This record gives sequence, structure tokens and C-alpha cells, in this order.
Amino acid sequence: MSVGFVGAGRMAYAMIRGFVNQKMVAPQQIIASDVEESARIKLQKLGAVCVLDNKHVAKQSDILFLSVKPQIISSVLKEIKPVMSDRTLVISVAAGVTIATIQEALGAGVRVIRVMPNTPMLIGMGASGFARGHNVTDCDIKIAKGFLDSVGISVETSEASLDAVTGLSGSGPAYAITLMEAMADGGVKMGLPRKVAQTLAAQTVAGAAQMYLETEKHPAAMRDEIVSPAGTTSYAMHALEKHGFRNAVISAVEAGALRSIELSALAQKAGADMAATAVKDESLKNNEKLSEDLAHKFEKSLNHKNVSKGSN
Repeated sequence: MSVGFVGAGRMAYAMIRGFVNQKMVAPQQIIASDVEESARIKLQKLGAVCVLDNKHVAKQSDILFLSVKPQIISSVLKEIKPVMSDRTLVISVAAGVTIATIQEALGAGVRVIRVMPNTPMLIGMGASGFARGHNVTDCDIKIAKGFLDSVGISVETSEASLDAVTGLSGSGPAYAITLMEAMADGGVKMGLPRKVAQTLAAQTVAGAAQMYLETEKHPAAMRDEIVSPAGTTSYAMHALEKHGFRNAVISAVEAGALRSIELSALAQKAGADMAATAVKDESLKNNEKLSEDLAHKFEKSLNHKNVSKGSN
């Protein structure tokens, strides 16, 4: 089995390294393409094959991950369409790019699963949401989920929910790291060495998350078990509320989701523009052919007249 990646940026690298680390595939089973030499070199160091040619990757792959920017997805899909095989399962991690957009470009019969992963899959702690296209079988889902679950957890959602998934877990590691950093800064302010503060903050965030995953208690109930009357945590929570902590996080998730919707619109517009350009180019070719035919007839008519004059 060959697993291909069109686009080998940060997210693709996290997925590839995670799959290799978890022994889902051997490095030599992976083939990827990217325009950036640094990205290709980075993957080659893992033992994967990395090339410039997107078509070569698409042609060789049993499972093809699309991991390119939404602004260029339309041109990439147009490029690889001629070499795509019906046997290839397409898994897209391109933010905001709909299943319909991919099917319009590659063909209505293509099997497409759309995924929003996140970078902690690099260490086997990813959180991914995915949605299936109407051609996708349960067997396809089993394969895709096997890959995703090997580097964390995955949940199936409707495609309409993937923008919210993007704002929550797709961008979420950045929120958690910012929280950890801010907690450590607070510790430093109060006299802790930087390394000690960062270690305590990181373990606290990770431990709290693991407590929820193991108990599945409501976060409010978990918090109540920590907050004691007139204690340090109750005063700290009041300070967070005064400064709009909860609203800031909610707004961050909302902003990420809305940007995902914007990216979807950009990808669809790029596809429409490309289609319009193709129609215009075809029309121009037809017009040039008609003009050439007319010029040929005109030249033939002139030659005929000149022959007639000569005979007189």
C-alpha cells in the first residue's frame, strides 16, 4: 500500500511522522510532494520519498492526503485529475475546502473524506474530526479512522460541523499553549524560575485534560471539586472572570470557525474563477480557429480573383 501526500507542510509532517512513529506505515510506503525544498528534505530524513511532481504522487497512491492551502487547491486538483485512479481514497486536510469542491474537480465518483486534524498527532495525542462524502464506504471509514486513531482520537461529524471543529480542536493547541505560557509567566512574576514554572504549567494543563478524559465529569463539576470557599482558587477564578477569560476563549473558537468558512468561500471562488478561465480559453481557441478558417477562405478568394484576372 502506498500513502501519498500532496503538500508536505507542518500538518502533513505531523501526520506522516505520527503514522511512522505508530508503525501504521513504513517510511518507504509514503510518497509526498511539495514545492519547498526544505519541506522535502525534512521528510526525506524520515525515510519517505518526496518529490516536486504532484501528479507522480497522485498516480502512485492508494490513499491520497490533500494537504495544501485552500487558495491553491483548485489548481492542484486540476493538475492531478488526469492521473487519478478510481481505486484511490482521497482524504483532505485542506482547511475550509468542501467535499463538493473536490468532487467537482476530480469527478463525482471520487471517494472523499474531509478531515480536520491537529498537530499533537505528532506525539500520538491528536484530536481529529472527519466527515464522509456520499461515495465513501464503511470500509473506507475504517481505514481512515485507523490512521487517525493511531495518532490520537477521531470523531465523525457532519461536514457542516467541521468549521466548528477547526475553530475548536484544529486551532486549539495554540490556545492551550498560550494558556500554559501565561500560567508560567504568572509563576515567574511570583518568583518561580522559568523552567520550573513552565514544567508545572504544562503538567497542570495536561493533567486537568486527562482527568476529564478519564472521568468525563462535567468541567463545572470538576472545577467545583477544586474551588474551596474563600480559598486561593476562588479568588483566582474571580480574577479570570473579571478579565473576560471565558469570553475570550469562546470568541477565539468562533473566530477560527468563521475564518474556516471564509477559506471555504475563497476555495470555491478560486475553483469558479478557474472554471471561467477554462471556458474563456476554450472560447478563445474556438474563435481563433474560426478566424483562421475565415482568413484561409479570404486568402483563397483573393487567389481565385488573381487567377481570373491573369487569364483575362
